Amino acid sequence: MNLLLVAWHLKEPPVWGPIGRLAYDGGIYRFCYTHGARQLVDFRPFDAMEDLEQVYESTALLPLFQNRLLPKSCPEHRAYLMWSGLDPDKPLEPLMLLGRTGGLKETDAVELFPCPLPDSHGCYVNLFFAHGVRYHMPNAGPVLAQLRPGDRLEMRRQPLNPADPKAVAIFTHETPVGYVPRYLAGDVLRLIEYFDECAVRLVVEQVNCDAPIQQRLLCRF
Repeated sequence: MNLLLVAWHLKEPPVWGPIGRLAYDGGIYRFCYTHGARQLVDFRPFDAMEDLEQVYESTALLPLFQNRLLPKSCPEHRAYLMWSGLDPDKPLEPLMLLGRTGGLKETDAVELFPCPLPDSHGCYVNLFFAHGVRYHMPNAGPVLAQLRPGDRLEMRRQPLNPADPKAVAIFTHETPVGYVPRYLAGDVLRLIEYFDECAVRLVVEQVNCDAPIQQRLLCRF
């Protein structure tokens, strides 16, 4: 994973979209804005990166993104990697972790996500944490605790969702447990409309009962 898209969102009014691209070639990190940065209403360039036309380069991960990684000195760092489905004993590229966790912070409205790529069989695979799990607690808690890797999850359209008519809810055993991330929701809606459930599948990758709620359910799409 050497390329991530950077998204920006507001809750009120609901606004969301990619505004930049972060890449790493093995020696240099590069960030540049995309057309979304010019099109999204109310978006303002990041501090120290105000020029929408410039490509920002650094041998170290730019501070905006470095601050989204949990420091290795934190006691929960090892668990943090394991919750993300990563091996804490193996070298890890920062973009891999940012792409898996989204680099989410409570203090701003930035999220990172990987560009889906096909495997050797032409199958596109994407791992993500279910969003919005907190909206379904505490009812979802006991249900999540019973899930196992490989268990099938159901995706349902929610056109009447007042917060987002494009929302795709995640269900198991008729219990809602979260949502597909917004950056995937539009594509997922088109896929589940045109293809059968054998071609478009969502399963449990792992459940982290002891993790923060935003890392509780890791899914494989």
